[in-house]
Amino acid sequence: MSKHMRPVYNERDDEIDAHSKSRAWDFVVVCIEVFTILCVVKGNTAWIGCLALLFAGMAANMMYRFDEYEERAYFHGGLILGAIGLALLIWFGVRG
Repeated sequence: MSKHMRPVYNERDDEIDAHSKSRAWDFVVVCIEVFTILCVVKGNTAWIGCLALLFAGMAANMMYRFDEYEERAYFHGGLILGAIGLALLIWFGVRG
């Protein structure tokens, strides 16, 4: 077997993939939060769209947890967060 060939994809690879996606999501959230604060400070209405993205991301996270755990609280939380995100997105679309 060559030194450069990789063994079969296993559980460790799944964990690494999940952790990398989690870290990437955390980085994106921090960037959106900083951008939102900058928009508010500068008086730019883009902060509304940024908040919509954050709420949509939180809703997706809750829906994924509902799918995995099958607990209705996650479903309801996802619906509420998604509705807030959608309302902010509509507000941004009308106002911006």
